[in-house]
Amino acid sequence: MTRQMTGAEMIVQALRDQGVDTVFGYPGGAVLPIYDAIFQQNDIQHILVRHEQGAVHAAEGYARSTGKPGVVLVTSGPGATNAVTGLTDALLDSIPLVVLTGQVPTFMIGTDAFQEADTVGITRPCTKHNWLVKDTDKLAETLHQAFHVATSGRPGPTLVDIPKDVQFATGTYTPPQKAKVDHYQPNLKGDKDAITAMVELLETAKRPIFYTGGGVINSGPAASQLLREWVAAANIPVTSTLMGLGAYPASGKNWLGMLGMHGLYEANMAMHDCDVMINIGARFDDRITGRLQSFSPKSTKVHIDIDPSSINKVIRVDVPILGDIGHVLEDALKIWKARGSKTNVGALATWWAQIDKWRARSCLTYKNSETIIKPQYALQRLEALTKKYDRYITTEVGQHQMWAAQFLGFEDPNRWMTSGGLGTMGYGLPASVGVQVAHPDSLVINVAGEASWLMNMQEMGTAIQYRLPVKQFILNNERLGMVRQWQELLHGERYSHSWSESLPDFVKLAEAFGGKGIRCSDPADLDEAIMEMLAYDGPVIFDCMVEKHENCFPMIPSGAAHNEMLMGDADTQNAIGNTGAVLV
Repeated sequence: MTRQMTGAEMIVQALRDQGVDTVFGYPGGAVLPIYDAIFQQNDIQHILVRHEQGAVHAAEGYARSTGKPGVVLVTSGPGATNAVTGLTDALLDSIPLVVLTGQVPTFMIGTDAFQEADTVGITRPCTKHNWLVKDTDKLAETLHQAFHVATSGRPGPTLVDIPKDVQFATGTYTPPQKAKVDHYQPNLKGDKDAITAMVELLETAKRPIFYTGGGVINSGPAASQLLREWVAAANIPVTSTLMGLGAYPASGKNWLGMLGMHGLYEANMAMHDCDVMINIGARFDDRITGRLQSFSPKSTKVHIDIDPSSINKVIRVDVPILGDIGHVLEDALKIWKARGSKTNVGALATWWAQIDKWRARSCLTYKNSETIIKPQYALQRLEALTKKYDRYITTEVGQHQMWAAQFLGFEDPNRWMTSGGLGTMGYGLPASVGVQVAHPDSLVINVAGEASWLMNMQEMGTAIQYRLPVKQFILNNERLGMVRQWQELLHGERYSHSWSESLPDFVKLAEAFGGKGIRCSDPADLDEAIMEMLAYDGPVIFDCMVEKHENCFPMIPSGAAHNEMLMGDADTQNAIGNTGAVLV
């Protein structure tokens, strides 16, 4: 039923009608009417963050771990501009968000009023769509449209900019079922002829591979189950991008591991040598393809994606299929079974034998130490001691992020939250807060580097205030690890500003916030220290002192093809001295 209410009341009612239970935000003058309406209800909890960027990353963690849209509320001017990094991060990683920003009153727009900014203009390139609402009667329908656009098709962030006088004014509330959202209806069902052509390719393929991405996870749990069913029935190798980890279980016998710049040798080699590549919900990112003209040169390529702009954007494909991953996989399995569930069994056996030879390289092998904690070892122990928990992992960005992807196993979707496309340092701590809010009884660990973690360290205050027992597992090498690695490989070991001489004492910092601090520097003490972290029922900062100059391998050098990987220090020196690939 339509009814009269203020704009601020409409916002709360629209959130309620959209099933929202949590809002991450920070108040300011231009949103005080909304905060007053929030104060007068108990259906929606508000999480007070310490910075607006943190609010958006927390909402991303909430959204990625639940499949529901994250909601953010910030004020005008700097409140909105502080949210831009998070919006861009969500756009590149296809995370559904609805961000509500306050704006100066409509009669003051364009006058350079206090805390005025052209929020719609600033955020147009980093949202799926945005709106400036100047009429209270149109506010409710606009909010419902924002949720529809954020969650339909390829998910992403939307933003509604709401002037303060619109929040105060009275208007007519439109319920979701009466809102006009039919102007945006992405195609869900794939073309049957194209799907049949894909099935025919797989029936005769000698060296097929499934290349999966975050689109499988975004499509929902059914898509992951359909993928697993087809992989098992057809015995096809499967690999994944950074954002797709967990869509297929890491313990599955057909799993090749992550591919790309720091992906596994067998995954990258299989992608290069395959004859049929089925891209399922990935976007041919440059971290995957390496040098474009050398990417999987002899394969017939299929691309399934719900976003038409992603198809043929980077790599020309032979069979494009526009549609939702779940719907397309469902139809593909039906067609494949109806045609007799055929594969080229003999050729597949030969293909798997070749893959086993690549696996035998043991590309994640490293030289361990009895006196210094190697970062790889730290994550191996973290994996062994936590894998039986109901566990969610977030990360910051850098070497630790890649090691986490290599050494932590994910059996299910929505358990891995990381910044992929934008590579946003400072993402992991607030994201872990959002995940813990959504899953209060689960184990949430943020794998971090000390430099990245410091960028949004203030969100420890949020964790303490809301008694969120997030564990901050910092691999502390006292360096900007990935920057230092690139400076070693590409810039003649000239380490320009890639370390800090004034890092805090993380144990004391944890205690200052009101949490627990743990430091470990001896491999012999690591297991006991991790168990102490797990046993503590509140927020923990774990300062794991690791080898300062460890490099992350395998690595595809800048400008190299995706089958030209550096496997360790000897390969590094050979590549620098002979091929020149890393100098591109």
